[in-house]
Amino acid sequence: MIGEAKALVSDYALLAVLDARRASVRLAWLLGTVLIASVLIVTAWLALGIAAAINLAGAAALAWWMRSLATEMPFNALVRSLRGEAPTQP
Repeated sequence: MIGEAKALVSDYALLAVLDARRASVRLAWLLGTVLIASVLIVTAWLALGIAAAINLAGAAALAWWMRSLATEMPFNALVRSLRGEAPTQP
């Protein structure tokens, strides 16, 4: 029984580490996207005509993509596992 408890704790610890890694990668993507979008917006402010429209469209596309990244909260897999729920389909 002690061996099973150790294995269970080990599995939950591994799941927590993997969820933390996934959350940190998503955070890096979000920060990078914000940086690129802000550069596009600033250059659109400084640019004229068509270049400004292209930069604003690029910033809007990045914002839309970033929103889709932020919809899933970090550590969802760990919370679902602790609750005993089935994994969601991608």
